[in-house]
Amino acid sequence: MKKSLLALALIPSLLLTQLAVANESVHLDQAPIDASNHDSLQRGARTFINSCLNCHSASFMRYNRLQEIGLTEKQIKDNLLFAGEKVGDTMKVSMNKKEAKVWLGVAPPDLSVEVRARGADWVYTYLRSFYRDDARPTGWNNVVYDKVAMPHVLYELQGEQAFNHETHELTLTKPGKLSTEEYNTLIGDLTNYMAFMAEPGRQQRNHLGWFVLLFLGVLLVLTYKLKKAYWKDIH
Repeated sequence: MKKSLLALALIPSLLLTQLAVANESVHLDQAPIDASNHDSLQRGARTFINSCLNCHSASFMRYNRLQEIGLTEKQIKDNLLFAGEKVGDTMKVSMNKKEAKVWLGVAPPDLSVEVRARGADWVYTYLRSFYRDDARPTGWNNVVYDKVAMPHVLYELQGEQAFNHETHELTLTKPGKLSTEEYNTLIGDLTNYMAFMAEPGRQQRNHLGWFVLLFLGVLLVLTYKLKKAYWKDIH
């Protein structure tokens, strides 16, 4: 029993050590996160639904929450619902997890809170770091996630990259439909949307927090004046 408890106690420290090593070994680029940029969020939502939602679900996100980034219910129905879903439905996929595991070796994870789990910088860098690797079953690998099972579904847009294992640099060997700047903007918008999806109420909480701090500041002044009034005759 004591050995089991000791093993459980060591798990968090081991995980933290592994995460620290991973963070040191791969440079993560800063993601352009801006929850107030509704244009970016809308473009990111479009990319997510058109390119990611084919395999990955977002089962904790409902379509109607897209109204919080400036879309109307009609716009959501006309442009983002392709399988007859209702606006109040969650973002689910029809792909069977067992079949996906057979095809890809692992079932694609749900992306509802991926940014909260890994960080926006990790997701932003990961989606830009695929490279050709003939040793992998899919023909693709990733600098951030070595031996990744996921193929590069956006390669037609980005093009194909090669990775130099000595210099640890990525080189574009076959251009895609988008320039490097355009593709980085696309992924920035996608990551921005995924950050919103992971915490859709974050901006409202931040705004509410400022009002709470303002209220507490006024209350502090009033409380201090009340204290002075009660104690003014006591020496």
